[in-house]
Amino acid sequence: MRKADLVSLISDKTGVPKVDVLVSLETFFKEVKGTLAKGENVYIRGFGSFVIKKRAKKIGRHIKQNFAIEIPEHFIPSFKAAKVFVDQVKDNVTSMPEDVEEED
Repeated sequence: MRKADLVSLISDKTGVPKVDVLVSLETFFKEVKGTLAKGENVYIRGFGSFVIKKRAKKIGRHIKQNFAIEIPEHFIPSFKAAKVFVDQVKDNVTSMPEDVEEED
């Protein structure tokens, strides 16, 4: 499902015009990004948490030139689904869609 599909689905179910749904969705994304950029986490009960994870400093390798480089400590955004959300997916999904690749 793409963002346009989500906007259409929400608009059809709620009767709210697509442009208003799109503005609301974009505002939600902007606020989550802004909050994470400030170093704060976002918790949505029953859905999940958008959190900041710290990645430690490490040594990497430049493959083409074959020399070591230092990758500094940095922070990345992450999403952790709520238990209710995970359980609902486990109970309802019977097979993996063909267009989604499995993670090893």
